[in-house]
Amino acid sequence: MSTIAEFRFPATETMLATTFEQVPDIRFELESSVSQNRPCLWVIGANPGTVHEAFETDPAVEGYEHLVTAGDRLLYDVRFAGTAPLLSDEFLEGTCSLLAVWGVDGWWQARVRVRDRDDLWTIRDRLLEEDITADLRRVTDVTAETTRDTRLTPEQQEALEAALEQGYFEIPRQISMEELAETLDISHQALSERLRRAYETLVNEELRPPGEPPTSNQ
Repeated sequence: MSTIAEFRFPATETMLATTFEQVPDIRFELESSVSQNRPCLWVIGANPGTVHEAFETDPAVEGYEHLVTAGDRLLYDVRFAGTAPLLSDEFLEGTCSLLAVWGVDGWWQARVRVRDRDDLWTIRDRLLEEDITADLRRVTDVTAETTRDTRLTPEQQEALEAALEQGYFEIPRQISMEELAETLDISHQALSERLRRAYETLVNEELRPPGEPPTSNQ
């Protein structure tokens, strides 16, 4: 059994607090395919000029490079002055897999997968020792919850949770299926199939008459 959890941290104790202050509507998302030693961040809600001006005055930023523009999303290679706490070895330290990191409204959130809940307290205590307020907002025991409440597979549940968290179901969508697939490190086709099967499972469970066994689409 694995556990998926979400931590929330104030930007003032982690990174890019000045940028958040200067550009209140800005949103960041970690580009998951890039090495944690050189984090690349997607920027949403600001134009390049505004982003550059904020980065130039942010003491957390040592350097940056605009790499890609994809619609209203800008990809930056960001070099931090010192350590970026949420992307550092001190945060990961072998206790978790980093699934997603995003920042909005002056807060950062990290979604991680750990072996068990004891690892969550290890992460939280380690961050508190660094004077970083670690707010544990959500914990899901994947196998237990899947067995108890739904016939979704862990992969289907993970895909639905990521889609919900990152705005795939919002109008207008905040993230495309291709971009969402990248955050999960799977192909566009694999994500599409996971979501399709998850929808079918949820609809089947919702509409199934009482006492009728569920059908399987796994």
